[in-house]
Amino acid sequence: MAGQSHYTPPMPEFDAPVKLLIVVAPYYKDIADDLVAGAKAQAEAAGATCDLVEVPGALEIPTAIRLAQRTADYDGYVALGCVIRGETTHYETVCNDSSRALTLLGLDGCCIGNGILTVETHEQAAVRAGEQNKGGGAAAAALHLVALSRKWRGQGKGIGFKPRGEDTLLA
Repeated sequence: MAGQSHYTPPMPEFDAPVKLLIVVAPYYKDIADDLVAGAKAQAEAAGATCDLVEVPGALEIPTAIRLAQRTADYDGYVALGCVIRGETTHYETVCNDSSRALTLLGLDGCCIGNGILTVETHEQAAVRAGEQNKGGGAAAAALHLVALSRKWRGQGKGIGFKPRGEDTLLA
């Protein structure tokens, strides 16, 4: 809602380089360009580097991220695009399925910032991509998740009922 202020946690600091992959669906090129500019600026401000790839539409974004997760060396991912409601139910399919796929990737340990705008009008998208800097917000979300992932990396939980730290001996 306009006029409300929202809390934004401070950006994490990194002792090792962070590399992000920005995956954008530039269907609405002007909106996509603003989202990418915001994401790149946020990554740069945090000292991260980023690569950019384009895909045809929002439904292809999760697939591209999964391919990169399996075959490339990125710490986190930024999903950017815009879906504007049209006259058919395709809007719901694209919004729901792209969001669901990104959520599943995240639950599997992928550090993703979701900046896919889902709006009613082009004007709403322009405000979110520009003055609200949703691209930067998505990059910030990815960076926060990368920081958490690094914080908890290598911390075992033990096996079954055996407490962590005790050696496991096999007969």
